[in-house]
Amino acid sequence: MPKIETLRLRACDPVAQRQFYCDVLGMQDIGDGCVGFGGEEAGICFLKADRPYVPTARDLYWKITLAVPNIELACEQLTCKGLTVSAPHQFQNVGYLAHFTDPEGFAIELIDHWFEGNRPDESVNPTLLGGGAHLNLITLRTSSIGRVQGVCKRMGMRPLCVQPISSHGFTLYFFAFTQDVPPSADLTAIENREWLYQRRYTVLEVPHVHALECVSTAEGPNAGYAGAVLSGLSGIDPSHDLLMFRNAE
Repeated sequence: MPKIETLRLRACDPVAQRQFYCDVLGMQDIGDGCVGFGGEEAGICFLKADRPYVPTARDLYWKITLAVPNIELACEQLTCKGLTVSAPHQFQNVGYLAHFTDPEGFAIELIDHWFEGNRPDESVNPTLLGGGAHLNLITLRTSSIGRVQGVCKRMGMRPLCVQPISSHGFTLYFFAFTQDVPPSADLTAIENREWLYQRRYTVLEVPHVHALECVSTAEGPNAGYAGAVLSGLSGIDPSHDLLMFRNAE
C-alpha cells in the first residue's frame, strides 16, 4: 500500500526543531533527519533554511494536525511545558480543536477523536501527549480542487470526507492511501468526521479556498514547505507542481 512517507519542512534550526518534536510532542528519531510517531503515519524531515518562516493565507502548506484521545490532557501537558495553546473548542460540526505553533512558527492543530461531549469514559495513558497522539492530517491548500481530485485518483488515494465551511469561504477535502470505507457513503455526512480523526495513518487534508486564485510556495533559502515524499507508487508521477509530492528514492 502506498503511503505519505515524509513531510519535508525547511527550518532555520533543524536540530532544535527535531528536538522539540521529540521532547515536547513525543515523537521519536526515525533516522535520516526525520522524526515521527511510527507505524503508518508520515514522518517529518527538517531541512536547513536561511530565512525564517513567514506564513500567509495564500501558502500551499497550512499545518499538521495531531489527533488525540483527550484534548484537554494534551493542552494541559503542553501548557506545563511552557507552550501557549488555545483553549479547546468545538468548531461547528468539524471537530473539537486547539492550536499552537512550534518554535519556528509552523502551525500545529490538536483535534480530539470525538466531538465535544461525545468522548466515551475511557482511561488513557497520561504519559503520552493527549493519551496517545498521532499525525492525523497534513493540510495543503488549493485553488483548483478538480486538479487535486484528479491527481489523488491517479495515485490511488481514496476520498474519505468532505466538509463545507461556507462561513470561512472554503471546503475541506480528505484523501488517504487506504482501503478503509467511511461509515457513510455520503462524504459530507457528519458521522464520517470523528471516524476520520481516529485513523492511525496520515490523511491529506485539502482546503479548497474558494476566493484563492493561486497558491504560493516557499522558494530558495526561505523556511516553509519543501514537499512530501510518497512511497509505494510504482511508475506513477505524483505531480510535483500541484502538491509538491515526489516518489521515494
